[in-house]
This record gives sequence, structure tokens and C-alpha cells, in this order.
Amino acid sequence: MMTKTVEIDVAQTNLGELIAGLKPDDEVVIVRGDKAVAILLPSLHVPKLRRPGNCKGLITVVAEDREHLRGFEEYMP
Repeated sequence: MMTKTVEIDVAQTNLGELIAGLKPDDEVVIVRGDKAVAILLPSLHVPKLRRPGNCKGLITVVAEDREHLRGFEEYMP
């Protein structure tokens, strides 16, 4: 992992370049004076936002019945 430390003023001026130069194992620590204020990490995977109801209408529940199991009785416990 390569860690680079950058002053906040430099980071604000060169943010695009800092982001473009990030490799999978890199991190950029942004400091103000001698205190770290942020860490810039590469995003390997941006998860899709999960919300209740996202899959509404994608799943069909079939009513409970045994008709579709006819002929498979010997395989059932």
C-alpha cells in the first residue's frame, strides 16, 4: 500500500489529479497542519443504493399447491 500525504490546499487545487492517480492499494491522507482531516481511497466497487421496495414486482409468489409435484412423490420425504 502506498500512502501519500497532501496538505488540504494542495488537495483542493489538484483533486482531479489525485483521484485519477489512485491505484487499488493507494491512499492519500489529506492534512491541515499536522492533523489528518480526510483519507482519499480508490473505489473498487460502488454498491447500488438499497431501498425497501427495490425489487417490488420482480418476484412472483405462486399459491401453495401440490399439483406441480405430481410424479415426484418417490423423491419426496
